[in-house]
Amino acid sequence: MRAGTFVYPWDVVGDPAAPDRLADLGVAQATLASAYHSTRALTPRHPAHRIITAEHAAVLYPPDPARWSGRDLRPYPAGEWAPGDAYGQAAEALAGAGLEVHSWVVLAHNSRLGAEHPRTSVVNAYGDRYPWAPCIARPDVRAFLVDLAAEAAVRPGAAGTELESCGWYGLAHLHAHDKTAGVPLGDAEQYLMSLCFCPSCRQGYGEEGLDPDELAAAVRGALEPAWAGSPAGQLGAAEADAVLAWRVRTARAFQEAAVGAVRAAAPPGFRVLLHADPLPHRCGANVGTDPAHVLGLADGVVTPAASVAPFASHAGPASVIAANLQVVSGMGGSPRTLADDAKRAADAGATELRLYHAGLASTPDLTAVGDALRALG
Repeated sequence: MRAGTFVYPWDVVGDPAAPDRLADLGVAQATLASAYHSTRALTPRHPAHRIITAEHAAVLYPPDPARWSGRDLRPYPAGEWAPGDAYGQAAEALAGAGLEVHSWVVLAHNSRLGAEHPRTSVVNAYGDRYPWAPCIARPDVRAFLVDLAAEAAVRPGAAGTELESCGWYGLAHLHAHDKTAGVPLGDAEQYLMSLCFCPSCRQGYGEEGLDPDELAAAVRGALEPAWAGSPAGQLGAAEADAVLAWRVRTARAFQEAAVGAVRAAAPPGFRVLLHADPLPHRCGANVGTDPAHVLGLADGVVTPAASVAPFASHAGPASVIAANLQVVSGMGGSPRTLADDAKRAADAGATELRLYHAGLASTPDLTAVGDALRALG
């Protein structure tokens, strides 16, 4: 199977050996970040640094002044961690090593946006804002993110893009010095804590026949057992269906607009993939989708290897189902089982592999990745 790896511009810029090192792994594609959230990242082989601190969500290229002039919501340029056109420099170097470059665009995940524009954030049933999570139901947020998708995706030399967080974000996020694990929250609790009650979502719930104040009270009531260490309760069936209907409708509209904007800006043959989960209620980097809908909209998906089968069952002859495999041992990955994991993903219907993340991996991890890819042929 064709394999690609995620990479940051700062893994490449200033390290002349990086492009060939990645190509020598046996990957055909580099999925290169062009718009990314705040992070602290290790660069274990870079000749000039070992730790990069990206202080805020930023575009890693110069944003177009004509596109953003006079707009309240606009992308933030990067600081010293990715100055100038860091994306462009890295893309040129990677292409010079024979790698096909695709952009990697993070959309609804931006802590600085929420800090500077509080109205943009998801608000939970208790009234707490999530500044890292722009609410995609807000028209101004959606307009900003759709234009960001088009600009950040269609960079010079990119053959395609992979859109991350192209949908609802929620509670689950390692935010600064995160101290939220005192009460374990499972999938149901995470979902209830991720439901948004900003003005746009309150209006949306009303359009589905719900009273937003009563719904917020019902969410708080369902969560009450969780704070005492028991499983959360459930919303009533009618409430749950109406909430999910609003969120699915909103996410679909956003995804359709973002993909449409990318296609309008891109040359023929430009490939658009979404980072996706097959369960529509899921939030986060891999956004909840309906597999049939998303595969009818985009050219394919990037999804955790365990989630391949639901997408494969709806795939057409040209659909890309890229299984995302963690290959950094220190982050819970298993590079030494990559060959077996890739075969299982292929059996489930994966057509490609994505490896997270060659820039972060140790040298022994990269050696194991190269061995596995050569074994796979």
